[in-house]
Amino acid sequence: MDFFCASRTHVGLRRKLNEDAFLVSPDTGLWVVADGMGGHEAGDIASRMIVEAIGALPDVAFEGPEAALRAVNAALVRLAAQRYGERTVGSTAVVLSVKDSAYRCLWVGDSRAYLLRSGKLGQLTRDHSLVQDLVDAGMLNAEDAEGHPNANVVTRAVGASTDLQVDVVTGTIMHGDLFLLASDGLTRVVPHDDLHRILSTGTLEQKADRLIARTLESGAPDNVTIVLIEAR
Repeated sequence: MDFFCASRTHVGLRRKLNEDAFLVSPDTGLWVVADGMGGHEAGDIASRMIVEAIGALPDVAFEGPEAALRAVNAALVRLAAQRYGERTVGSTAVVLSVKDSAYRCLWVGDSRAYLLRSGKLGQLTRDHSLVQDLVDAGMLNAEDAEGHPNANVVTRAVGASTDLQVDVVTGTIMHGDLFLLASDGLTRVVPHDDLHRILSTGTLEQKADRLIARTLESGAPDNVTIVLIEAR
């Protein structure tokens, strides 16, 4: 099975620094989007360390990203203690690894992965965030989550604590599957129905351009990064 990719990143319309980082490595079957934690020290360093660590994995790296995330987590905790006076140096991350016809998706935080299959768009990840916890507890409607004043508060991040919890989902890849990895700069301003519509037509490059354009039309208050992976 072959994999074709398109990727984009944009600083957005309100930020001066892009703290996102991404990896596109079809030769090793690895793709990553990492979102440095805005408002914290050195978020761009944290996201870049994640991408570099996973990018350095060997060709046979299907299950390697989780160990890489744990190694970066320990390094970021040490960095924060040594250089930033215990302040968090962290990043969210979503990773897709493939081997033959199998995929593993793992994540920490609120960067997301979606799968478009047979015309249906599903979210593979569940946000590690305060508003998602409120939704799960029945204290907040899902429709109100994105506009909630605490929508940017994550409950997990690489570098946030010594005990890193990583969630993983696995599955079988089918020809025609389209994966989207994205930072919350996209998903907080572009509704699910719009994502579905944009991903359903055009070339990969056109889809990537349209996702960024739609984000900018919505004000793009944060950095935005997307990676598209299509199985053919």
